[in-house]
Amino acid sequence: MLEKAEEKLMVQFLSKFDDYPFLIKFADSEYKVGEGEPTFTVSLKKAIPMQELLKSTSIALGEAYMDGNLEIQGDLYEALDHFLGQMGKFSTDQKALKKLIHTSVSKKNQEKEVTSHYDIGNDFYKLWLDDTLSYSCAYFKNPDDTLYQAQVNKVDYILKKLHLEEGMSVLDIGCGWGFLLIKAAKEYKIHGTGITLSHEQYAEFQRRIKAEGLEDYLTVELMDYRNLPEMGKQFDRVVSVGMVEHVGRENYQLFNDCVNQVLKDGGVYLLHFISALKEYPGDAWIKKYIFPGGVIPSLREMVSTMAEDNFHVLDVENLRLHYNKTLLCWSKNYREHIEEVKKMFDQRFIRMWGLYLAACAATFHNGIIDLHQILVTKGINNDLPITRWY
Repeated sequence: MLEKAEEKLMVQFLSKFDDYPFLIKFADSEYKVGEGEPTFTVSLKKAIPMQELLKSTSIALGEAYMDGNLEIQGDLYEALDHFLGQMGKFSTDQKALKKLIHTSVSKKNQEKEVTSHYDIGNDFYKLWLDDTLSYSCAYFKNPDDTLYQAQVNKVDYILKKLHLEEGMSVLDIGCGWGFLLIKAAKEYKIHGTGITLSHEQYAEFQRRIKAEGLEDYLTVELMDYRNLPEMGKQFDRVVSVGMVEHVGRENYQLFNDCVNQVLKDGGVYLLHFISALKEYPGDAWIKKYIFPGGVIPSLREMVSTMAEDNFHVLDVENLRLHYNKTLLCWSKNYREHIEEVKKMFDQRFIRMWGLYLAACAATFHNGIIDLHQILVTKGINNDLPITRWY
């Protein structure tokens, strides 16, 4: 009787997610939510307690899936695409989850948070990323572009926006495994510096620099962005791709201040970042299991902080659907290499990572999050072409 009562409470809670019809199945009972033909089925070994759903709907459902208590019958992405478009109906107890949602932005803690994700292992990322090892939104110029071609497109697009010339100095904040700077050095003969907090990325980028014979052009440093002014260097161009999401809302101004201190007058700065329509604290499950401390900036707050550093906005572009397609490619690659992943991690991690990739694809498709590129100059630069198509 207690189990039946918990079932009914759970079904009652989930009944508000009725934009698309779906089935909820238990061992000997079945419930339908919404009107029309069900688009997916949620099978449960046991009901999730109501207090867990109310504390964090995201964590409760996410952990149930990770533990194998919850299964999706049908395509996981399609189910999440229908369900996660209704994230505004999720419950989150901000007070109870305060320590999880609002973590320290100290250098020590942020290094710990960043390495917890990016230092999982280069061999793991190589399984499902493309050969460029780009872990950010690709750019699909053509419908039939491969993931590799789309990542090359993305880097080419950014480098063109930066309007590079031979001999320029370029700083990449959060350089990842280094593909952007390697391509810039080979094609434009720039001198580049990349910084990262990931030891795995640092080691791989160093290896790539040597393999490409670019020691005279490129360097990589294990460094927090807050230490950039201490370098005593000035750069013609600054680029940051998918990194500012890790600095914390209270540090957005500081991040741009640091860019300002190392960018030459008239210099060009491109920021590529996951964004949100408004200022939200972030999803509890993602913070607990995937990106500890991660916070998504809104476009308006990022542009506002840029204005304080006399950064003049030249161009803003939304690549949201490109990230949806990128994540679907990663998710497909991940599933195709699942046997190799099984040799590295336990079943809980495997299910967690698969859920992460599919869920993120769904949130981009539903416009819960966006992907913006902002191009600015430090002060006035009248030497750049006057159309955006350069």
